[in-house]
Amino acid sequence: MNIQTLFSSGWVFPLLAYLAGSLPFSLWISKLVAGIDIRDDGSGHASATNTFRQVGWFPGVIVLILDISKGFLPTYFAVLRGYSLPVIILTAALTVIGHCWPIFAQFRGGMGLAAAFGAFLAINITGGLITLAVLISLVLLYGHAARGSAAAGLSIAPVLWLIGFQEALFWTALVVGWILAVRFYLKDWNREYRELWLDRKE
Repeated sequence: MNIQTLFSSGWVFPLLAYLAGSLPFSLWISKLVAGIDIRDDGSGHASATNTFRQVGWFPGVIVLILDISKGFLPTYFAVLRGYSLPVIILTAALTVIGHCWPIFAQFRGGMGLAAAFGAFLAINITGGLITLAVLISLVLLYGHAARGSAAAGLSIAPVLWLIGFQEALFWTALVVGWILAVRFYLKDWNREYRELWLDRKE
């Protein structure tokens, strides 16, 4: 299979999505604004919430927008070009994997929520907002960000199915949801929070 065939079939898109997901905006902005590596303190994650915590609200908002965008854009273009369902799913999944385990940041990245949300929005705006509502509801129910997020990762696809989203968004949420659940289980399952999302007990 030559390069032209790979591009026309869309199978290059997942690789490009991983590279896009690996762009460590939180690291770059925190170093630019405060001269720090945000992974050295706080939650230890290269994430928008850790940027909020250590650098401030405005840099945190910028990081959040950029992280959502790097999930949105690759998936949006995969959908726009009419690529097959497996290509769309892999594109979204590898964007999130890139955010969690970025090749440009020693594979120490964020938790994948912003990138996942962007990918869901790219497939269906209404469905994407529903996934956000499920996440917020379960985090508040559990009173623990990591466990609520892991539960949301496993719950989003069934909720979408019951509502009637049974095509691209459902299958993408099924795969991406498991990635999020594993990420939060492995990394933050036993973390103790003083203030939900923004602080922890040392």
